[in-house]
Amino acid sequence: MKRTFVVGCPRSGTTVVQAMLARHPAVFTLPETAFFEHTLGNLAWRWGDAQAEHRPPRLRQRLGFTRKYERQLFLSLQRLSTASPDALPRPSLRTRTMQRRFVRLLDALTQAADRDMWIEKTPNHLLYLPEIEALVPEGRFVHVIRPGAEVIASLIDASLLFESDNAFGGGTVHWARRWNRAMQIHRAYLQHPRHYLLFLEDLIAQPQQEWRRLCRFLELDPSLSLDDNCTQVIADLDQEPWKRRALNGRLHAPESKVDSLFGPKVQRWLQAKLASYDELRAQWLQARGPQDTHAAVRNVVALSSSCS
Repeated sequence: MKRTFVVGCPRSGTTVVQAMLARHPAVFTLPETAFFEHTLGNLAWRWGDAQAEHRPPRLRQRLGFTRKYERQLFLSLQRLSTASPDALPRPSLRTRTMQRRFVRLLDALTQAADRDMWIEKTPNHLLYLPEIEALVPEGRFVHVIRPGAEVIASLIDASLLFESDNAFGGGTVHWARRWNRAMQIHRAYLQHPRHYLLFLEDLIAQPQQEWRRLCRFLELDPSLSLDDNCTQVIADLDQEPWKRRALNGRLHAPESKVDSLFGPKVQRWLQAKLASYDELRAQWLQARGPQDTHAAVRNVVALSSSCS
């Protein structure tokens, strides 16, 4: 069983990458579970939010017991399977046991779907990589990365469009800090053999080349025909309407919202405060080898010539 996690800062393109992978006949996926976010907690502190404090574990946590909500989440995942309920792992009162059974449950769901790889996509699981790696040492991780100003503009736009949802609240400074934190984590795994940094702009500009590289990393056969669209359920649009355009798993260049939302002063602030996206991308290309670096240079030269 091949076990894969897709992570990244919210609004970086993780959903379209998940949906694209789900078009492959070997891949099973499911809606975001936020499982480790729920069981391990301290999300704001892990993001490094201003004034966020590490909450000491409650008595339940110190004793290693799960919450009722976590067990209900586990049962809701069980209902996705067509297998006999008796053949599936059950929830557990113990957190560590529940985490192991969560992995076994995803294995069972994938086997019931007659596939041999599962994709678990929860962007915030980027903050829980050490714990996930300890639980799934053979797992693979795809980090989806998009330029910071574009991510923050997309987050602000979503907060304006979907006012009832608090997931995107906090404002420009809040999300700039979170994006920088995400970049810090991406950089820490730059040389790790089980982590792949996928830059969304490269995937859109060179879909076939990037697809082959990603398949090579995940040990997927890139020659197999993909489904026309993602037919697996990966989101509830009543709860997450902002994912509508990404659910078919077909790539498209996202509309830039930077100029329409941010004036010159804010754009200068973002340029000064955000970690260097270009530097991380250049380091990743160098880590992949000189052939990829030279290809990237050729693409930049060709783009510059076409614009001049």
